[in-house]
Amino acid sequence: MSCPMCQKDSDPKYRPFCSKRCADLDLGKWLKGDYAIPATEEDLPEDAEIARAEEQETRH
Repeated sequence: MSCPMCQKDSDPKYRPFCSKRCADLDLGKWLKGDYAIPATEEDLPEDAEIARAEEQETRH
């Protein structure tokens, strides 16, 4: 298996990465949001759904 960051052979100690450096670079990408999946309008709740959810919260 090769390192997903630099394509060198992976090291069992840092698997699937080859080194701590590559593992840290990957973690940095996750923390910055580089791997985020962009949302589309279809994924967002409709205004009516939001209003109903807020209404239910105030009743409890």
